[in-house]
Amino acid sequence: MTITINADLQAYIDPLTTDEHAALERSLLAEGCRDALVLWGDLLIDGHNRYGICQKHGITFNTVQNETFKSIDDVHLWMIDNHLGRRSVSDFQRGVLALRKKEILSARTAQPSSETSEAEAATQANEERALTRDVIAKAARVSPVTLGQIEKIQKTAAPELVSAVKAGIVSINAAAAISSLPSDKQIEAVAGGKKELRQVARQVREAKLPPKAEPVPPPADATPDQITIHKLNLVITELNEERDQLKKKIQHLTIALAEARSAQS
Repeated sequence: MTITINADLQAYIDPLTTDEHAALERSLLAEGCRDALVLWGDLLIDGHNRYGICQKHGITFNTVQNETFKSIDDVHLWMIDNHLGRRSVSDFQRGVLALRKKEILSARTAQPSSETSEAEAATQANEERALTRDVIAKAARVSPVTLGQIEKIQKTAAPELVSAVKAGIVSINAAAAISSLPSDKQIEAVAGGKKELRQVARQVREAKLPPKAEPVPPPADATPDQITIHKLNLVITELNEERDQLKKKIQHLTIALAEARSAQS
């Protein structure tokens, strides 16, 4: 049997960590290769790690043909959906995969065909609905806010910061804030470790807060009642600002808690 490895397809999904690869190797040696490798013709679509380990140790394996693919985009979409359903995939990885799916579907819907059948038109309509941020976030099992942060990290983060997110050294929330800095500042923060990354993220968020307006003094001829009202208004303004800051902190903590729980599952 001829099996062809395409380097781009093999690299389309983030590789297993050293520990994950070692665990898979132990499982295959103990139980054999229970899941069939997925092929499209002679092209290997799913099971690159299993194939490599089986070749190394002479472990027998089965293959199955997926005959539904019509293009490489179909292959990519299948790979994305397949990995989105796996529990071992992190929130960041799922977000990246979901955004890749969005790019593929966006390109498809942007090129409508004049000879589209009813079935193809229905598929295209479903794909258009799948492009909404809420649907994409739901597919990635993250909030729309987190998905937006992942998109920002993809566009503006230095490679070192992206690696830190993938390794779990920095949260998605913090990395999104740090990614707004120049690349050299991002790299410097990563070199400082977890504590430095948290501190830099906090500084970035605080720097984006609007400057506090100077209170307007009461008129010189204000009556005692007017002065009292003025003081009360200042207290109310200060309390409202504290409330807004607490709301933002709660939002950031909620996101961080969700990320921590996901990493432990």
